[in-house]
Amino acid sequence: VLTPGHYGDGPQLERVLEQVSVPRAGVGRPRIRPDRVLADKAYTSRRNRRYLRRRGIRHTIPERLDQQRHRRNRGPRGGRPTGFDSERYKKRNTVERAINRLKGFRAVATRYEKRAYIYLGTVTLAALTIWLRT
Repeated sequence: VLTPGHYGDGPQLERVLEQVSVPRAGVGRPRIRPDRVLADKAYTSRRNRRYLRRRGIRHTIPERLDQQRHRRNRGPRGGRPTGFDSERYKKRNTVERAINRLKGFRAVATRYEKRAYIYLGTVTLAALTIWLRT
């Protein structure tokens, strides 16, 4: 999902997950629900967590310190702590490294293009170049 540079990532989670389509190895419709979502603290809003629960998608998203403090201050009404698996969260760095490699291309990092489809083409070309070099 392409947005202006000053938009946050967290509010875009629903739009991104609505576009997920993974073809099956055999016959059948493509999968539209991932097994799990790994995300950073930018995605830890109640809205995102509620959306993931409603769709039955497990997630590994760390809770921000202020949210932990507010939950503890509410006592029993604060709810359970979120299930967070730190070992699984460490695997997120693969995606972060891939994004940093994309940002090695100046046109991707700076986004001089005004039109979204041209920028998407630039990102696709950079991804293909990285893929062909490895």
